[in-house]
Amino acid sequence: MQLILSVGLLLLSHQHMENAYPGSNILVVTLTNGESKRIEAQSDQETMKEAMEVLRNMFGPEIPDATDILVPRWWNNRFQRGSYSNYPIYVNRQLVDDIKAPVGRIFFTGEHTSEKFSGYVHGGYLSGIDTSKALLEEMRTTEKEKKIENQSFLIEPLLALTGSLPLAQPDTVSNLHKYQIFLHSNKLGVPEAIL
Repeated sequence: MQLILSVGLLLLSHQHMENAYPGSNILVVTLTNGESKRIEAQSDQETMKEAMEVLRNMFGPEIPDATDILVPRWWNNRFQRGSYSNYPIYVNRQLVDDIKAPVGRIFFTGEHTSEKFSGYVHGGYLSGIDTSKALLEEMRTTEKEKKIENQSFLIEPLLALTGSLPLAQPDTVSNLHKYQIFLHSNKLGVPEAIL
């Protein structure tokens, strides 16, 4: 079993994580306010020992020791100092959508754009996955548009040659073989084109 302690000033009201990591044997614990500061001040080994005592009191002495522990130290991180994003109680989905909406080619992601887990690391992780999918889709769409745009130059000379021919006529395409164009380089110049 791995023991992961999520330490910081967090609210538990919207963190329902039953079966969040099925089969992983990871236990996630969230501590808040003064308790999180106390845990951050001690070593990981002390924290694991304390957590195992609590777990053995709850589930009996037979449970195995945790193999690892991860204790983020949000209060001591100079860029966070225990901070997190928090939406008002009655926030609507439109606000979250507006916050994470791309501006041109700039995409936003992070725990603050997670609808279910704002304020939590896994909210940032899940948001990153969603944003990367949206970014890939945008790149694919842009690439398709560029490909269509780039291929339009292939049709322009054809239209110049057949401009007087209505394409609705059945013999239009079969008559195109009469216009033989020989290219000796990538650039079409008058001496290089023979009609």
